[in-house]
Amino acid sequence: MNHISKISIDDSAAPPASEIILQERKVAAYDLLEDNNFDLPGRDGQPAPPGPYALRLGLRDGRLVFDISQEAGEKVAEFHLSLGPFRQVMKDYFQICASYYDAVKTMPPAQIEAIDMARRGIHNEGARTLQERLEGKADVDIDTARRLFTLICALIPQG
Repeated sequence: MNHISKISIDDSAAPPASEIILQERKVAAYDLLEDNNFDLPGRDGQPAPPGPYALRLGLRDGRLVFDISQEAGEKVAEFHLSLGPFRQVMKDYFQICASYYDAVKTMPPAQIEAIDMARRGIHNEGARTLQERLEGKADVDIDTARRLFTLICALIPQG
């Protein structure tokens, strides 16, 4: 199966990222590159251009942009996704992550585990939303969708 072998972030349309966000992006990108399945469907009766792919992920005009090239640099696809379907799940995800980080400092392990299970559930919901939004544009498995969702969350300004 094809995969993403290079990833870059275009955050020129976002406020400057904090050191914490830059570190989260770095870890999310590393995790994605370590293991992913990313395939483009054929279009107009033509087979899909073969991977591996280089992905440039960014924001433009309030939309999430996937700019995809082959490793050699030839652009093969670009698509834009509305952030609307992600807003609630991302809000929930940011809130549960904050709760989790607070819980780790003060709560007993059983409560931390319960919050972590909720966090993973919301993360899975975000990954499924991403898979649905990518339908017909790119094929990704659930693990790749989870890693991409993490990277998207690290790209979107929280607030």
